Amino acid sequence: MTRLFAPLLALLLALTGCSLLPDQIDETKGWSAQKLYAAAKDALNSGNYERAIDLYGKLEARYPFGRYAQQALLESAYAYYKYDEPDTAIATLDRFIRTYPRHPNLAYAFYLKGLANFNRGESFIDRYLPRDPSERDAGAARQSFFDFQELVRRFPDSPYARDARQRMIFLRNNLARYEIHAADYYMRRGAYVAAANRARYVIQKYPGTPAVPDALQMLVRAYRALGLDDLAADAERVYRLNYPDRPLPSPDHG
Repeated sequence: MTRLFAPLLALLLALTGCSLLPDQIDETKGWSAQKLYAAAKDALNSGNYERAIDLYGKLEARYPFGRYAQQALLESAYAYYKYDEPDTAIATLDRFIRTYPRHPNLAYAFYLKGLANFNRGESFIDRYLPRDPSERDAGAARQSFFDFQELVRRFPDSPYARDARQRMIFLRNNLARYEIHAADYYMRRGAYVAAANRARYVIQKYPGTPAVPDALQMLVRAYRALGLDDLAADAERVYRLNYPDRPLPSPDHG
């Protein structure tokens, strides 16, 4: 019995090892750059972003200087973006922009980077319980604005410039509104100097946005609370001159 046990155990281990081999084999071994790129592109177009990312990574690792490497890097960034990995998408785009500063698709790289930052502040909950975009972290919104701004500055006639300009207007309005939220936060906690500073920042930095009248109202309230009656009167005069049809809140508002 002991003599039979050892060979049976060896056979069992061998069979177990063989059963693991298919999972360990890389089906793409020996594939050409063209075949890897075509398979990655098919995965991307079909929405299989995880597989696309894997194949693009293998293509770049095996053929880093081939003619498909540049496009693979850009398309892998798009795959990361669609796969809800905005930070990796942005890092990949930064590498693309640094490595290929004269690439014909550079405008698209800036546009995609702007989109990735544009959506980066959105949480999983926001998709099902939408909230005011101006209440999210403003850092990603600011970076998105800068990305679109750089796109418009460098490639004003690109097919992405028009949408970028529209998004910049949206982002600018939201950034101004974000400052109003912050000013209101300070007002409710009695930090009137901080509230006044935020309100002044909106007026100076974001003129022409829908948040400006609210900023002026906040400035009047903050100055009144601080006992700075002359400054409050000046702010109120500017408000009434520019928004004659909008009543100014009463002194005890908020």
